[in-house]
Parts: sequence; C-alpha cells; structure tokens
Amino acid sequence: MTEVAGLPVNILDKLHTSRNQKIAESLGLLTAAIQPVPLQEEGTLVRMIGLKLEAVGCRAPIGGRCRILTEDGSSIEAEVVGFADGSLLLMPEGNLQGIKLGARVVPVESGGMVAVDEQLLGRVIDGAGKPMDGGAPLKCLHHVALRGTSINPLDRTPIREPLDVGVRSVNALLTIGKGQRLGLFAGSGVGKSTLLGMMTRHTEADVIVVALVGERGREVREFVEDTLGSEGMKKAIVVATPADDAPLMRVHGAWRATAIAEYFRSRGKNVLLLMDSLTRFAQAQREIGLAIGEPPVSKGYPPSVFSLLPTLVERAGNSQQGSITAVYTVLVEGDDHNDPVADASRAILDGHIVLSRDVADSGLFPAIDIDRSISRSMVNIVPGEQLILARQIKALYAVYQSNRDLINIGAYQRGTDEQIDKAVAAAPLIREFIKQTETEKITMEQSLGALSSLVELGQRPLKGR
Repeated sequence: MTEVAGLPVNILDKLHTSRNQKIAESLGLLTAAIQPVPLQEEGTLVRMIGLKLEAVGCRAPIGGRCRILTEDGSSIEAEVVGFADGSLLLMPEGNLQGIKLGARVVPVESGGMVAVDEQLLGRVIDGAGKPMDGGAPLKCLHHVALRGTSINPLDRTPIREPLDVGVRSVNALLTIGKGQRLGLFAGSGVGKSTLLGMMTRHTEADVIVVALVGERGREVREFVEDTLGSEGMKKAIVVATPADDAPLMRVHGAWRATAIAEYFRSRGKNVLLLMDSLTRFAQAQREIGLAIGEPPVSKGYPPSVFSLLPTLVERAGNSQQGSITAVYTVLVEGDDHNDPVADASRAILDGHIVLSRDVADSGLFPAIDIDRSISRSMVNIVPGEQLILARQIKALYAVYQSNRDLINIGAYQRGTDEQIDKAVAAAPLIREFIKQTETEKITMEQSLGALSSLVELGQRPLKGR
C-alpha cells in the first residue's frame, strides 16, 4: 500500500472527503442565513412638458408609483401612466415646485393600495388618504386596492328593495332601489349639490362616503358642517379633492372613495356613495390623457375617459355581503344634455334625475324635470299601483310641457282637447307636489300618500275647480 507522509492513501482520501463535506455543510448554512437584499433601482428625470414627466433608468408598472426627490430633501409622488422609448411617463400628485432636470426618481413598491378601517368614520381626507380635518394621524390596519375590480355579474344581488331618500318627488315618481347607480344631471347653479345634500341627510345608510371631486374648495367645509353636521359625520367619510388639486389627485379622490365604500360593503354594510361630480373626474382624466399624448376623440375627451367611466361606476352596486347605492352628479356644460360625458354616463347608470334650468328659474326647488327623468330599477321595486299612478302624473306633466308655449300666450282655447285641459288643471298641483324645502324630510309612506291624493285631485271634473 502506498504511503504519503506516513499515512496510507485511502485514509487521506477519507479525511479529504470528510473535510469537504463539512465545508459544504457550513457554506450551506451560511447561504441559508443570508437574506437577499433587493437593489433599489433609481432613475433620472429627463423631461417635463406641462404636467407630463419623463424618467429613464428605472422600471415600474402602469399604475405604480415613484417618488421624485428634490434638493431640499422633500419628495413628490407621481403615478406611472405610460411608457415610450425606454422612458416612464409620470403624472405628479402635487405641486412640482423644486423639481429640476436630473432629479432622482425612485419607484415605490407600496403604491396602488388604500388604507381602510373603522378609524375613517367621521374624518375628512384628501385624495392621498391624508387627514384634512386636523385630527389625529390615521393608522388603518387593512388595505384594499385603489382600483379594485367590478363585481362578477352573476354575483350581484338583484335590486329589489326601495331606498327612502326623504325627497317626495324622488320617492314617489323616481323610486331608487338599494344598490342602484343613479345620475343627477344639471347645469351649473341649478341646485344639484343642494339636492345631493338633502339626500345625504335624509337617506338611511350604515355608512356614507362622500367624494367631492374638483368642486369649489369652500364647499368642503359647508358640506361637512352644514349638510352633514355633527350627527351625520359620525357615520360619514369625506374624500375631498378641490378644483385646485392636481388632476391625478382628483382622479384618485374618486377611486379612493369607491375603494372605501367597497371595504364597508364587504363587511356587510349598506353604503351610500355620493360623488360630486363625475364630470370633474372625467375632466381630470382628460387633462392626464392629453398630457401624455392621447388623441382627443369627442369634444377634447380622449378614449381613456370613456373606458374609465364604466370601470369606476361598475364597482358600485349590490354584492353577496352588502350594498353600495351610488349617486353621481353630472355637470352638463352649457345645459347640453348630449355632452359626451353626460351621454356616456346615461348609458352606464341605472337611471337619471334631470334638473332643469327653466324649472329652477320659475322658483321651484328641487328643480326636477320629471318628464326627462327616469329610474330604471323602479319597475322591479314598487307595487304595480304606484307605477301606474306615477306614469299618470308624468303623462300629464309631459302633455303640459309640450303645449306650454301655446297655453302661456293664450293661443289654446279651453275645451279644445280634454287631455290638455286635464294637464292645465294638474300643472299647479304637480308643482306643489315637487316643491320641498331643503330641511324638510318626507318619508316613503308620506310620499306615496301624497301621490295618491295628487292623482285623485287631478281626476276631479274640471267644473269643480
């Protein structure tokens, strides 16, 4: 047997093998104990045109977030809205003061989520979820997706239960169902925000989520203090993104309010979601779309607006756990009800209430044009008798409206047409039926009683008037 250093070769081989095994085992333990540290990828800001920022050197998904660092140590958050030729296209959330060419751009992994739980009740927050009311910092324990998914159509619970909104004309003639998505269409200054406030105060709901998107800044405090009040705020959450906020912040205000409503619905609550307004949401998305180079397709609106509207609205409704009844105000610019946003909204909502400037100018509030308004869910949630009475009133109102000019100038002679005679006699009664003060609450039962009385008065012989 061959010897090396006085030891047989086979014994040396065994010693080497044992030593190698021990080294391998030690290396394996060390490798397992080492935690991989991901490298943080940073980019550089190379261009800014209008609201659009371009960054190179980093990667992030659409909808992801990046932090742009300034020289003074502060940072501005931006969302990834596109990419082209190796560059990320970013849209900032806030003021760009202090940003300069070559600024560091750091992707943030925690983007696209909304912190939610019961702590939000009674609070006023902005589009980023930060408190605006001067209260304690929010430390919510749960998180949901900012742009969640719509409900599977087969998982939606049918709308079968009427919702009492405390407004007589709506309860009786345009009955809303629990889980319905309704549009409130009006021009500027016609009273849509005031009517929305009435519905906020008088509607019974477990949780009220209010999104004030792109409206006047003074309306935020007025809505909180005057419309909701201290009692209403106990079960309400207000997400406020006024007109002077960045377009992305206004868009996020609508998404955040919807995500919060979804969270409470998943916990078995009946939620009332009020958004003022859907038009400002569309206009904010228009600014974003045009800034990143989308082509305008209809009165300056790019395609992304018309794809996002149903994505937002379809997240409301009934689920197996709870419900979200949503009311969206729609501003018809120049009183043009065929405006692209108004037209698209009518197609995706479950009904619409039209407020008329002519009715408002006549001194009637709420200025509801019952002839042009409709609740598509009403036929499934009210008794047949109520449906017949409501149709009779709307038919009389429609006849009066179509012949109003002839009646007002005295060209129509009484007795010429029996239906017009009935409409002329019923017109002041219908106006009185619609009329309601801002602080007055009229229950569903009272509304139906008034509807029956109105029809009886309208059917009396003309000679008895």
